[in-house]
Amino acid sequence: MTYQETIEYLFNATPVFEKIGAGAYKEGLENTIAMDEHFGHPHRHFKTIHVAGTNGKGSCSHTLAAILQSAGFKVGLYTSPHLVDFRERIRVNGLMVSEKYVIDFVENERSFFEPLHPSFFELTTAMAFKYFAEQEVDIAVVEVGLGGRLDCTNIITPILSIITNISFDHTQFLGNTLAQIAAEKAGIIKPGVPVVIGETTPETLPVFKAKAMEANAPLHLAEQFTPDADYDFELKGSYQEKNKRTILCAMHCLEQILDIKEADGAIAEGMKNVCELTGLVGRWQTIHKQPLVICDTGHNVGGWTYLASQIKAQKCQQLRIVFGMVDDKDIDTVMEMLPQDAIYYFTQASTHRAIPVEKVASIAKAHHLSGTAFSTVKSAYQQALQDASTEDFIFVGGSSYVVADLLS
Repeated sequence: MTYQETIEYLFNATPVFEKIGAGAYKEGLENTIAMDEHFGHPHRHFKTIHVAGTNGKGSCSHTLAAILQSAGFKVGLYTSPHLVDFRERIRVNGLMVSEKYVIDFVENERSFFEPLHPSFFELTTAMAFKYFAEQEVDIAVVEVGLGGRLDCTNIITPILSIITNISFDHTQFLGNTLAQIAAEKAGIIKPGVPVVIGETTPETLPVFKAKAMEANAPLHLAEQFTPDADYDFELKGSYQEKNKRTILCAMHCLEQILDIKEADGAIAEGMKNVCELTGLVGRWQTIHKQPLVICDTGHNVGGWTYLASQIKAQKCQQLRIVFGMVDDKDIDTVMEMLPQDAIYYFTQASTHRAIPVEKVASIAKAHHLSGTAFSTVKSAYQQALQDASTEDFIFVGGSSYVVADLLS
């Protein structure tokens, strides 16, 4: 098979959350444990850091990887979803896994895994752990796919667990209250392993405290952490201030756990150059200068709480927003936050889970937002660009898939 055929096989032969949503979610770790045994428990050959949370886990994972690379470690990084190329999910020192590795893994292991009917994410996780072991990484930063307790990354015993924050997302799997969602995410807390909590609420804090106490896991609250120095952070979204504190609190723990000497230089280097060092894209990313075009993968109520205020604060002649969402997100609450003085270019991303653009436009109308519907992200963006003067501001987002379509 070619690389493209291999990726199509992975997307079509396994249930993929990005394509079908809830149908791809597999409860339980039976497949993961079976594959882990088959490959000889690869995750035991390197240290890991486990990162969960509703928002910010991608930014925190990439930045920690960048800092540890800058400190001289060989670092694996496992994140999801990808935006343009599947290989973005699996990196070592910022370099994506090779096309050949992906092809060989699928061809050599098909006879083993096909009878298991694993999900796309279960299979990808097994591939990542095997790759990291073969690459002999010192440490891997592993981002949780969904939730925590039953996520297939949760077979690892990390040196540090991180939970960035909790807000409402994937409620059909994780629960309808913040406390229920926090309990699922807190499932990554392991006996004796320190845990950093990025943000708490009155509902989530008791859950984390109880779980940490039960596991005898040292609990570090980033909200109570005061960094020694201020660092220039390449990621500029206003929501990144909270992520920054979480990252610095995590590094404070890691300096001791990994015995990192003179960590300041590595932290400064990693935070300043996170995109170059890890290949991160789509976080308040500048696409064009005049007019200024920014895209961001924020895609749920928690993410939009920050995005909406940052967009409104942007000085410009006319605000233009290219916008679409997917079907398991609370579009009404997000629409409530959107600025009414913007011109909208409603669209739908090229995923089966995209809310049809006609529906997006009609919900928007109920929220007094006016604009035009476009069948593709490309056509919506091109029209916005054509309509804009050099002093305008164009924002593209609402879903990771909208940003993925823009970047590809």
